[in-house]
Parts: sequence; C-alpha cells; structure tokens
Amino acid sequence: MEHHPLLVILGPTASGKTQLAVKLAEALAAEIISADSRQVFRNMDIGTGKDLQEYHINGKDIPYHLINIKDAGEKYNVNEFKEDFYRIFESLTAKNVLPVLCGGTGMYVHSILLEQEYTAIPVNESLREELLSKDIDGLRKMLRNYPEDVVAHADLSSHKRLIRVLEIAEYLQHHDFRPVKRPSITPFIVGLQTDVALRRQKILYRMEARFKEGMIEEVKTLLEMGVDRETLIFYGLEYKFIIAYLDGNLNMEELKLRLGTAICQFSKRQMTFFRKMEKDGLKIHWFDAAQNEADLYGKIMTAYQQDLSF
Repeated sequence: MEHHPLLVILGPTASGKTQLAVKLAEALAAEIISADSRQVFRNMDIGTGKDLQEYHINGKDIPYHLINIKDAGEKYNVNEFKEDFYRIFESLTAKNVLPVLCGGTGMYVHSILLEQEYTAIPVNESLREELLSKDIDGLRKMLRNYPEDVVAHADLSSHKRLIRVLEIAEYLQHHDFRPVKRPSITPFIVGLQTDVALRRQKILYRMEARFKEGMIEEVKTLLEMGVDRETLIFYGLEYKFIIAYLDGNLNMEELKLRLGTAICQFSKRQMTFFRKMEKDGLKIHWFDAAQNEADLYGKIMTAYQQDLSF
C-alpha cells in the first residue's frame, strides 16, 4: 500500500505553531492545511487568532487551506473537516506537494491521525437530550451494555465525549456502517511545548494585543451582522466572555482576568489531549518552543529529514 507523507505541527494556544509551519512550508515547498475549528469562519479574525499576515514570508505567500471557508454563524464539525482535509490532501499529494497540517484543535488532528471513522455517524438529538441529565459515572455504566470493540478506544474523560460515544454505540446497534476508504498517511508529528509559567505569560500578552487590535469591536460587528449570541458563545472563550462584558455582566478588569484564566485552562486541556494521543500510539516529537527560532527550526528540519531517511 502506498503511504503519503504528512507533516503535522501541533501544540497549545500561543505556542507559535503558525509561524513555524509557514517557515517549514517555505523550505519544503509545502502548503498548509489548518486544523483550527474556528478559523474556518469568515469575519472572525482577531478572536480566532488567524494572523493571516504570518503566511507571507520572504516575499512569498504560503498557500493555506480551510481558513475562511464558512460564514460566521454557520456550523462546522469534525466530519466536515475530515472530508475537506482528505479532498485537499489527495489534491496536494497528486501534485507531489507536501501537506502541512497545523493547528490546536485536538479532535481534528486526532480524527486524521487515528482514523476516527465513526465521525460520520449522525447526531441523535433526542438521545443527547435524554443523556444530558446523567452524570459521568452514570454514562460510563451505560457503556457496559455495548460491545467492547465499539467503546474500547473511546475518550471517556468528559461528559460531552461520553454522550458522543453512547450515541455512536447506539447507532451501531441498529445500523450497518461501512467506513470510507482513506489514503494511507505517514505522519511526522511536531509538538511545541513550553513550561506552564511561560505559556501563561505568552497567552496573556497575546490576549492584551488582541484587545488592542479591536477584538471587542469585532464581536460587536458580528452581533450587528445578525450572528446569533448563542452561536458566538459556542464558538469559544473569547466570544463567551466578551458577550458577557457587552451584556454588562462583567467589567473590563473582570473580563480580562476571567478570559485569561480560561484560556490558560484551555491550553492545559489541549496538552492533556495531545498526551492522550501519544498513549493511543502516536509518536509526537516534542520541541521546546521557547528556544531561539533559528535553533528550533534547525532541530525540527534535522529530525524530519532523518525520519525521511529511514
């Protein structure tokens, strides 16, 4: 079976993923596929940290994909991402162009690298509503009623994910499911990490910069465009807390304190998820994102080229 290379850049928020991916893409004549669940939406630039100017390097524009493909207010899920990813991946590999998958949405990266075939199973709204009232222990007990092979590798760490596992298990009890044949991928996975204190410092610095860039005004504009409040809140922390501020439920000091704390907690959850991916069998090559940019780039290129020689 033919294997197709994929360079993956992952890490928690504010770790410098995009800047590194662009530098590597320039050197390798590659194109970038975004694995960010929010950057797919147009007019959500500051709050999602698109930083599109970073895709311009040394006088060149590095091609990118899966950014600004949906209108704000629309929905986008992991199965749609998979379909879009494989369409672009196959197009690039057919032209012998290396794809670079870059982003911090762990479920998106996970769905590609660990062949999450069940993402195509549809949502069961009535079952979800029924399960919402049950606690985590109750949901875990319910899983015992389903075949082991269906739930063996499922993520049972959160209420939301347990409900999805039960939704899948229930669907498979009553339907035949034939997974889509996908190209075989040979990934080289780069993980960026820093110590907790430095990560917090970078997160708070970037948050302040985004406020100065007009993040609050961007949220106001989205609301004026008719984007539903609940949908914006669903899109993430920045939107949730800024809407609370605009509604008069937080003052500016409270907004910055609570949002900064929440983003730091989110980055911790991202790292936990990436570590779980390792436990599931993925080899992630971790690098210290705090080191000199040239040294970081050089070490990653050396490791990648050595991996290609095996």
